[in-house]
Amino acid sequence: MRSFLVCLLLIFYTVVSLKAQQIPAVNDSLLLDYYQNQRFAEAADYLKKTCPEPVTNSKVLLKLAYTSQMASRLTDAEAYYQRLYQADSTNTSVLFSLGAINLRRGNNQKAEAYYKMIARQDSSNFLVYKQLSKIAQDKADVAAMLGYLQKANKINPADPDAASDLSDLYVSLKQYPVAEKVLNGAISKDPENVILLQSLLKLTSAQDKFATTRDICLRMISLGVKTGYVLTKLEVAYYNLKNYTCSVETFADIPGLEQSETSFYVASLAYKALKDQPMAIINLNNAITEGISGNISDYYAEMADSYELSKKYKKAVMAYQKSLQFAEKPIIYYLLASLYDSELKNKQLALKYYKKYMQSKPPVKEQKYIAYSKSRLSELAR
Repeated sequence: MRSFLVCLLLIFYTVVSLKAQQIPAVNDSLLLDYYQNQRFAEAADYLKKTCPEPVTNSKVLLKLAYTSQMASRLTDAEAYYQRLYQADSTNTSVLFSLGAINLRRGNNQKAEAYYKMIARQDSSNFLVYKQLSKIAQDKADVAAMLGYLQKANKINPADPDAASDLSDLYVSLKQYPVAEKVLNGAISKDPENVILLQSLLKLTSAQDKFATTRDICLRMISLGVKTGYVLTKLEVAYYNLKNYTCSVETFADIPGLEQSETSFYVASLAYKALKDQPMAIINLNNAITEGISGNISDYYAEMADSYELSKKYKKAVMAYQKSLQFAEKPIIYYLLASLYDSELKNKQLALKYYKKYMQSKPPVKEQKYIAYSKSRLSELAR
């Protein structure tokens, strides 16, 4: 009799426990309709109303967590996922969700901690290394970023995003052979992947492989990628291959809003090579207008040279003077002295600028200019 009563009590408590864990009657068709129409906030409200607290069933908590996350109710979503995490700290999908929520909230430190938990549990998890590499990038931790990307690429060499990011990082570190190896492995699996081709373009242009750069640009254009970046790289490649006509034609194809200091400057050099000094000058002016680099002095010097070749000597002098305002380079003093000496026949100013050239301590590589300046100083001082 006693054992019978014990059995009855056990059955009673089991039924009570099961009822406490019973999943509420959720209308899955209605919920699916909310999801399909991106009405996640309404779905979250519906679930909270249908599944009042205290919620202890993991399936219900997961629905609440996911729906709150999709509705951008990140505080609620994190709280639900935390309850799931407390029930099972090894659940990879829960850890991923906690990491993703904290990334969206800008709490990278917490996100990183969750992703590292996954990595400790599963060292072959490709996605977690990609996420950790992005966090390392935000922290400007190049060494950590490199390590995570290397692990991701080793697990899945064909993934274009990981291969592209790793290659780009190797290029920034000037480790070109390993960058090429990474890209070749991924491109062999997906030859028309634009992300990979763009990284290959970055690699070849960094190595001044202009023929290869040209071919990659043309390949990308054939795939419909005709961006300002690709066209500028093609313009530069054509110029360095001494195909000046194709260089200026490519420059003309670059949309106005995507023109840059580089595209204008290379166009000016191509026009100069084609002996079209007026167009060279126009594009040097455009390069100066767009200029945000330290090359403005060089642009004015190139412009002055174009004016000289056009026999517009006074404008050449003005451009050289403008160049000196941005950087007092010894060679500019020499060019001014030579212009005053040979073309403008101004002995006094020629003498002045030859002296300035010698006083500016020109580099040894300009030995022929140094020797000539010394001889002219001697002659002009007589």
